[in-house]
Amino acid sequence: MLHDPNQMTLFPKLPDDALEEMKQFGTEIQLNVGDVLFSEGDSNYHFFVVLEGEIEITKQVGVEKKVLTIHRHGDFMGELSMLTGSGAIANAHAIAPSRVLQIDVETFRHILIECSPIADLILTAMAGRTKDVEVQLRQQEKMAALGKMSAGLAHELNNPGAAAQRAASQLRGNFQNLQTLALQLNLLSKEQLKFITDIQHQATEHATHSPKLDPLTCSDKEDEVTEWLEDHDISNSWKLAPTLVTAGLYTEKLDTVADNIPIDCLEHVLKWLDATLSSFGLIHEIEQSTTRISELVKAIKGYSYMDQAPLQEIDIHEGIENTLLILNHRLKKGIIVNREYDRTLPKICAYASELNQVWTNLIDNAIDAMKGKGDLTIRTYRDNNCMVVEIIDTGVGIPPAIQSRIFEPFFTTKGVGKGTGLGLEIAYRIVVNKHHGDIHFESQPGNTRFRVRLPIQDVNHSCQKASE
Repeated sequence: MLHDPNQMTLFPKLPDDALEEMKQFGTEIQLNVGDVLFSEGDSNYHFFVVLEGEIEITKQVGVEKKVLTIHRHGDFMGELSMLTGSGAIANAHAIAPSRVLQIDVETFRHILIECSPIADLILTAMAGRTKDVEVQLRQQEKMAALGKMSAGLAHELNNPGAAAQRAASQLRGNFQNLQTLALQLNLLSKEQLKFITDIQHQATEHATHSPKLDPLTCSDKEDEVTEWLEDHDISNSWKLAPTLVTAGLYTEKLDTVADNIPIDCLEHVLKWLDATLSSFGLIHEIEQSTTRISELVKAIKGYSYMDQAPLQEIDIHEGIENTLLILNHRLKKGIIVNREYDRTLPKICAYASELNQVWTNLIDNAIDAMKGKGDLTIRTYRDNNCMVVEIIDTGVGIPPAIQSRIFEPFFTTKGVGKGTGLGLEIAYRIVVNKHHGDIHFESQPGNTRFRVRLPIQDVNHSCQKASE
C-alpha cells in the first residue's frame, strides 16, 4: 500500500456529528463488493464520504495496479479532482458491502465556504494527500523507467557477451587443431615456412582492413575457390573456402601457394592457414565484443554519474550521448539519429544525473511518438546566456486540444499501463525548478520539437558556491 491509512494528517476521519450534518447535503448510495465508485480519468465529479464498509483506492502505475489506501467509516475522497477540474487520478471500488454519502460539486463548495471547521479538515488533508501521492508516484515512475532501461541494457550486454563466449569456445577448438597442423609443417624448408608466414600476414591484413565484398561477389568467389580446392584434392573444401575468400586468398593467390609448396604438403598448409586466419577472426570478434561491453558499462556510469557529486561541471553532450547509448535497444529498430551539436558550448554546473532523466524522458517519448521508425534530431546551440537543447521527432505530434496540459502532473496521452503521466512533469521540475531554465515545445504531425534552455554561468564560481 503506497499510503499509510493511519496517517491522520492525510486521512482524517470526519467526526460523527459532522457526518450527521453533511447527510442533509448529499445522497446515500449502496455499493456491493466490486462496485466501482469512480475510475481514473473520470470527469464526473462528486465528493464522497464513507458511512459504512470499505472502499479501496488504486492507481495504475506502469503494468501494475497499486493500492493507495483503503477508506472506511468517516473517510472522504474525490475532493481534489473536483476543485482542480482534472480527471480523477485514481480508481475507487468497494471491497465490502458499503454505504457512501455522495455530494455534488456546487454543494461541496458551499460546505467549504460555510462550514469552516469541516473545511479546514478537508483542505489540510487535500494538501497532504496531493504531496504524498506525487512523491510516491514519482518514485514509482523512476523505478518503472529504471526497470525498462535495465531490461534494454541486459539485452544490449547479452549480445556482445554471448558473441565473446561463442568465439572463445571456437578459439579453444582452433588452438587444439593448430598444434596438430603445426607439427605437420615440419617437412617444409625454412624458405617455404617463411613464404607461408608471409602469406598468412598478408591475408590477416586483408581480412582486417580491406572492404568487404558484396554478397553476390563473395558467393561467386567462394564457388571459384571451392572448385579450385576440389581440383587439388583438398578435403572439406566447402569449409575452407569462406575463410580463404575473406582473407583475399582467391584462386590466383592459391596458384602462387601451390607453385611454392610441395603437392603432398599443400592440404596441410591450406588447413593451417584456415585455422590461423579463423583464430585471428575470432580474436577480433572477442575484442569487438568486449569493447562494446566496456562502452556500455562506461555509458551506464556516465549516465548515473556514480561516485560523483550531484552538482558538478559537465559537458551537456556527454550526457546526451550516454542517454542515446542506454536507449540504443529502442533506437536501432528503425530510427535515424541526426546529431547537430555545437561543440563550442561551454561546460555548465548542473545536476548531471537529473538532466539525464530529462533527456531520457524526451527521447523515450519521441520514440513512442514515431512508433519506433523515423528521424530523431538532437540539436544544441547557444542563445545569448543560455545553451539550448532541441529534441525533434517526426512522429504523430501532440494534438492541439491537449497541448496546454502536457506538463500537468498525472496527465498522459498513453494507454493504461503505459505510464503514470509524470515523465514530462518531472522533466519540467528538473529544468525549471532545479536549473532555473525553461522547457517549451512546438508540435504538429511530422515535427514535434522540445526546446530545453539552460543558463550558462561561470562554472568554477557556481559549482564552488554550491559545494560550500
